[in-house]
Amino acid sequence: MISEKLKLDDIDKKIITLVQQDPSLTHTEIAEKIQRSQPTVGMRIKKLEKNGILYFQPGINFKKVDLHLATVEISTKNPQEIMDMAKFCPFMLNGFRLSGKHNICILVASSRLDKLDKIINYHFRKNPDVSMVSMEIVTDIAKDFVMPIDFDSEEHEPNEEEGCGEKCKYKLAKARGEI
Repeated sequence: MISEKLKLDDIDKKIITLVQQDPSLTHTEIAEKIQRSQPTVGMRIKKLEKNGILYFQPGINFKKVDLHLATVEISTKNPQEIMDMAKFCPFMLNGFRLSGKHNICILVASSRLDKLDKIINYHFRKNPDVSMVSMEIVTDIAKDFVMPIDFDSEEHEPNEEEGCGEKCKYKLAKARGEI
């Protein structure tokens, strides 16, 4: 069970469930709902956050905004390069290593589809280490999906020859030796 693996008792599970349902609840409101003291709730939330079990993620709710979200599945000989790229590129929300046919999945977002296509073409389709790329546009989201977004992506006008050019955060990070 998930709760056993995470070492959660019933009180922790109740707190997490309430916070997930309504992140704006105060510690006092949670305490009333689970019949515990406010200091107990505060202490437990702090412990859950410290252990990385409970995380408050500010960001954009993709279910409620008109932005393009896509998944890009990639087969590459150099998965670490793509994962490093996902850490810096403002269009890439996150990257995941996979098992199976593709070994990387990247979530990308932008207000314009043409920008996403140019980023995918430049960084992945032109990469000699990449043997397969599949981009799928997300057309509907079942639940709220909150992800941080880098507004710098709007300042980039990528093209297929140079990517984002001099402003490419991935290229700049490589030049600074951060990768």
